[in-house]
Amino acid sequence: MAEVEKRKEDSIDKALRRFKTKLRREGVFDELKKREYYEKPSEKRRHDLAKAKRKEARRRQEDW
Repeated sequence: MAEVEKRKEDSIDKALRRFKTKLRREGVFDELKKREYYEKPSEKRRHDLAKAKRKEARRRQEDW
């Protein structure tokens, strides 16, 4: 579990922002999105393949 200690000079908003940033870096939000609904293994493969194609297309576009 991610923890952030509130410093003396920090406001609650600042500490909360640091906490959210830490959660995002640890991948907690991505994991929540993944577990939001069940994805069949075949759908997951299709999703991953489409993601790889987009990434490759972006990489090729940058090489121009």
